Amino acid sequence: MSESVYFLTLGLPLATILVVFGMRYRALVLQARAQAVGNPANAAALEKIAATLADVQARLAGIEKILKAVE
Repeated sequence: MSESVYFLTLGLPLATILVVFGMRYRALVLQARAQAVGNPANAAALEKIAATLADVQARLAGIEKILKAVE
């Protein structure tokens, strides 16, 4: 048996397995995105999280400013 045939018999099944898992992962991602878009509560929750994150970033910037002044 030549090397190319040997590597082909090893590579094709492994590639097939990777393709199947990739397709399953892609389907799950698309399904999750579709559910997130269809749920208005998610949008409100994301806006609330974004507002909280902006507040935390502003506080962190103030703390960094104080710490730099202390140095």
